[in-house]
Amino acid sequence: MGRFERYLSLWVALGIAAGVGLGLLVPGAFHFIAGLELAHVNLVVAVFIWVMIYPMMIQIDWHAVKDVGRKPRGLILTLVVNWLIKPFTMAVLGVLFFQYLFAPWVDPQSASEYIAGMILLGVAPCTAMVFVWSQLVKGDANYTLVQVSVNDLIMVFAFAPIAAFLLGVTDITVPWETLVLSTVLYVVLPLIAGMATRHALERRSPRAVGDFVGRLKPWSIVGLIATVVVLFGFQAGTIIAQPLVIAMIAVPLIVQSYGIFAVALIGARLLKLPFDVAGPACLIGTSNFFELAVAVAISLFGLESGAALATVVGVLVEVPVMLSLVAILNRGRHWFDYPGRPRPAGR
Repeated sequence: MGRFERYLSLWVALGIAAGVGLGLLVPGAFHFIAGLELAHVNLVVAVFIWVMIYPMMIQIDWHAVKDVGRKPRGLILTLVVNWLIKPFTMAVLGVLFFQYLFAPWVDPQSASEYIAGMILLGVAPCTAMVFVWSQLVKGDANYTLVQVSVNDLIMVFAFAPIAAFLLGVTDITVPWETLVLSTVLYVVLPLIAGMATRHALERRSPRAVGDFVGRLKPWSIVGLIATVVVLFGFQAGTIIAQPLVIAMIAVPLIVQSYGIFAVALIGARLLKLPFDVAGPACLIGTSNFFELAVAVAISLFGLESGAALATVVGVLVEVPVMLSLVAILNRGRHWFDYPGRPRPAGR
């Protein structure tokens, strides 16, 4: 890891501060950027995410992808955590905090909307950012692609029924434009670009892929920091105007993130997954497909609703929390040293 990447947490912290500061100083610029969206997918953020995940897409070896099916345990762990555990623990935590622990400070209507927003986050596993987290823990790029792809396929069929059940409503309409466009922008197009780039580099020399990815890695981090600046700039006014509400919403979201991470980590250990498979599996369940959650919250409850605010807080909380989980995994590589198995690379 280069010197620039070693101080990633510092750069992200500065990005958060810069985003809030710029959002207060030049709100018009961020309003203009926020308006550059299609089907609730912000095109500027999409470009920055592209910059983040493109280097990892180049590392995907299609000859190795077909072998993922021979190692199904990591995929099973991901699916169990994302679809049989995470949505329901998020609902329980939302009720616990906003109907009991925070009840004296929150009116019942707002509390129910905050819970709804958290549930929508819990039912939407990550699509794009997980490629970044996987890269930071030196995850198996081929396995991560399969994990994300299978989750996206299941989301098409499971998102609406699970969300409807937990929210107690029956008229949830999945914003297919958001779901399809996000998948195309964040997975399909960068994957095609990565495949084409890899093919061209492999024809040049055996070392060309590694050299090119090495040169691109700093730009991947720049894309992450730029994304942080934009996201916090969008919400600067809300952060300053409602700090207590945001803090209260953030508490159960943070508890959920670390709790799901712990469950996935224990599961990975019990299944004796290698680190490069266990790392992404633990991280997929703790990050969220925030574009989808925000779009559904707005369509169901309105732009100014507590549900929409809760999904936005999920966006703000995610990057700092995920960076801390990446650090925990990188420091805990020895947890995956099983008897008779070689130690994972990257010591």
